[in-house]
Amino acid sequence: MKIEKKECVLYDRECIDCGECDICDLDPLKMCDNCGKCLEIKDDAVIKIDKIIMNEKE
Repeated sequence: MKIEKKECVLYDRECIDCGECDICDLDPLKMCDNCGKCLEIKDDAVIKIDKIIMNEKE
């Protein structure tokens, strides 16, 4: 049975289970809880419409 080695998500090396990737980016004293505040995701999106093309047959 071959054991697969994990790659580190922060550095170019094999994972050494240091836990650094689990630390919150906004509060280094907190473990990441996937709140998403560091991602700056907006709740809505805006689409600008330049023109509307209507099919003449309809």
